[in-house]
Amino acid sequence: MAVLVIADHDGAHLRDTTLKVITAVQNLSGDIDVLVYGDAAGVASQAAAAAGVRKVLTAESAELKADIAEAVSALIVSLAAGYDVIAVPATASGKNVAPRIAAALDVSIISDVIEVVAGDTFVHPIYAGNALETVKTSDAKKVLTVRPTAFAPVAATGGSAAVAAVAVPAVTLKTRFVSDEKVVSDRPELGAAKVVVSGGRALGSADEFKAVLEPLADKLGAAVGASRAAVDAGYAPNDYQVGQTGKVVAPELYIAVGISGAIQHLAGMKDSKVIVAINKDPEAPIFQVADFGLVEDYKTAVPALLKALG
Repeated sequence: MAVLVIADHDGAHLRDTTLKVITAVQNLSGDIDVLVYGDAAGVASQAAAAAGVRKVLTAESAELKADIAEAVSALIVSLAAGYDVIAVPATASGKNVAPRIAAALDVSIISDVIEVVAGDTFVHPIYAGNALETVKTSDAKKVLTVRPTAFAPVAATGGSAAVAAVAVPAVTLKTRFVSDEKVVSDRPELGAAKVVVSGGRALGSADEFKAVLEPLADKLGAAVGASRAAVDAGYAPNDYQVGQTGKVVAPELYIAVGISGAIQHLAGMKDSKVIVAINKDPEAPIFQVADFGLVEDYKTAVPALLKALG
């Protein structure tokens, strides 16, 4: 069974989400190729060094560099004849392109896979993670989005895959790249951080959100996250959002400050190894999933925590 994994990278570094997707599809017992598109030159060698990879395919164009979904899906569909499974990381970009691939191939998409049982059988969460569904498909080709947080990464070194360029198909685009605004931070990326400090609407304002959470995140070397309510209120940017409609994280330590624990938020963080909740409401749902809970006003608790950390 031939598998094509779509690489997730920033143009210079291969993200470990790619290594985790490779782990997921290793259960299929087939050849695994990795497609690196966009700024591929610097990343291809990193993908080639990953354990278990047979071949790395590269494709470069201005449209692919801009990550325009129409161009990316057309490229992947042009390669689909040689593969039984196409596996895409369940990132914002992956969720954008995977349905287009499935539609073009006239197959069903299987989203947020957390376990590969067999070549035609997969497990994914439903109802905001409150139930797991096992899906068996009869489609000749399988298009998957894989939840990276459910898998450990393969070794980033030790492989020696061949690297080959592939042709970029001509396609008439209805979308054009306008601009790219990135949040530059010295903190770890939210999806890959080992420690995450998140805040909720209880913090009351964007200034308070920043004043309370950033010193704690800096002390712990953590990424900063937010509930959807905090993002909707304008306290934090969209890329901070953790939850069903935001990012799914599973760090070693997740600290929730002033977050009630709505099901939408829990779906994005309840697989964290250790969950610490700080909330003055003893009935807050977040305490049901927390390993450690402190019923205290964050205005008292967070300064005390910072003092204890030294």
